[in-house]
Amino acid sequence: MDPIKVDFSSNNNDRGQNKSKVVIPPEKKALRIIINIIVTLIAGAVGYYFYLPAFNFKAIEMYIFLGAVLAFYCAVNYITSGALKTPDYAPYAKKSARIPIILIGVLIAVVAVGFIISSTVFRAKDYSEIIDVQGGNFVQEVADSSDDSFATVPRIDLDTTAVMAQKALSELSELGYVSQFTVQPSYNQINFRDVPVRVATLQYSNIIKWFTNRDNRIPAYIMIDSITQKSELVTVEGGIQYSTADHFSHNVKRHLRFEYPTYMFATPTFEVDDEGNAYWIAARLDKTIGLFGGTDAIGAVICNAITGECISYTMDEIRNDNALSWIDCVYSDDLLIEQYNYYGLYGGGFWNSILGQKDTYVTTEGSSYLAMNDDVYLYTGVTSLTSDESLTGFALINMRTKDAKYYVISGAKESSAETSAEGLVQQYEYDASFPLLLNVDGEPTYFMSLKDSSDLVKMYALVNVGQYSIGAVGTSLTECIENYLKELSKNGIKLDVSTDNITEDTDSQGESNAPVVQEVEVTGKITDIRTAVIGGESVYYFKLDTQESYYSVKASDAEKVIIFNRGDTVTFTVDKNEGAIIPVEKVK
Repeated sequence: MDPIKVDFSSNNNDRGQNKSKVVIPPEKKALRIIINIIVTLIAGAVGYYFYLPAFNFKAIEMYIFLGAVLAFYCAVNYITSGALKTPDYAPYAKKSARIPIILIGVLIAVVAVGFIISSTVFRAKDYSEIIDVQGGNFVQEVADSSDDSFATVPRIDLDTTAVMAQKALSELSELGYVSQFTVQPSYNQINFRDVPVRVATLQYSNIIKWFTNRDNRIPAYIMIDSITQKSELVTVEGGIQYSTADHFSHNVKRHLRFEYPTYMFATPTFEVDDEGNAYWIAARLDKTIGLFGGTDAIGAVICNAITGECISYTMDEIRNDNALSWIDCVYSDDLLIEQYNYYGLYGGGFWNSILGQKDTYVTTEGSSYLAMNDDVYLYTGVTSLTSDESLTGFALINMRTKDAKYYVISGAKESSAETSAEGLVQQYEYDASFPLLLNVDGEPTYFMSLKDSSDLVKMYALVNVGQYSIGAVGTSLTECIENYLKELSKNGIKLDVSTDNITEDTDSQGESNAPVVQEVEVTGKITDIRTAVIGGESVYYFKLDTQESYYSVKASDAEKVIIFNRGDTVTFTVDKNEGAIIPVEKVK
């Protein structure tokens, strides 16, 4: 054991002094301090390499990182001082860690003050103004789907995209990469040559596959047409060298951090330009309210996925430079919805959002995308904070420029439209995708895809926003529109819509995804009749002596069902004679 050298430099004549106040320095304490610093610097470098904090006073992760480094120094100091083996060295270990401990306290105080001065309690008005929302005219500004925009309506959601991407992955076998890669589960919606598509990169199946394939890098990316549902494996000459799924220096997050140590970044998104060149778009973030509040994008860094070349652009350049118009997504869904909710909640102040809640509103659950003017717009419904079911309007926000418009539309929320659409095909037990709001010759209409248990699109549905009992389905988009127009006509709404420009969807082999529906005729005597009013419309349910199911008929579809009685013999034409309740197509 090292000889104990007691430091009596403090002036204290009290021989009964508490022993714990006696500071006993260890042997070669200067050398130990140097070792502490070196070990801490090494640990800090390793931690920085993996944690990748931005050295920016507005980045909370910087304070966490610095606090962790200082705490690590204190721990190393306690060990090297010998305090673990010899408790008499504990007062020295505590004294020598005084400066790091004070610095940790300063960091905590800065963070605490930063959160307070950034709080919505004190800065509610600033939060409400972080996004500029303009009022819009739905009929005049939202592209009329009765013209050309039906041809650009995305028809598949994220779940269906994932299924289609797996089909394209099988093409890797032709390149000699059997079971080497999987699809990275991030499917970014973009416009590619005026066509809405989703793109995704590949990722190594595991770390072993990374070791065996890292020299050739990632050979391709996947593009899924959101209209035709065709999936394509696009090979990249030289391979994708940088991605969020790669490791070490080729991880694009690490690459960006080393290029721009002080920048705060959003998660990079994968995009391709009109020539099919692959890029990563990393929004540059700033805290615009106080120290930690009001997250907003002030620019973006464009990283070439093959060469790693990075160029930083301001938001003004991205908005106004035509050479950058191919970029579709600078702002993420979450950031735009967060900012819009600030706008809806805090316009009347913080306490109004809690107590009075006058003129407060929030976005509905879920969002989707709409392609307009070669840009991608985030769509989300808007509802009053005090309302659970009704829609007050909806918002369209440009994901490249953050231009936001609010459109006043009264009607049912998206969840009600989903239920209505699923009820039209209850015999198939299909699930509806999140609705997308369309302008059908001036009539606000929800559009949904209807998916089977494998997340493949089998039918389409259109549901009127103002009267969600008015809806129609079809195995093709053309059929769905035609059926919808008939339903509207029955309710006194006449529209002029052409379906001549619609491209019907096909799978990756060019075959139609629509199911083959075979009509079945069912004949029997009526043994039971029940009625219900659904969405303001009378629906009759008949049970026949030949079946256990009930057959549902809308009175508006076949008025004669009103005079049917028990014992009458009838013939129903149905698409599928299975299920507890089966919708009827025709009545004899």
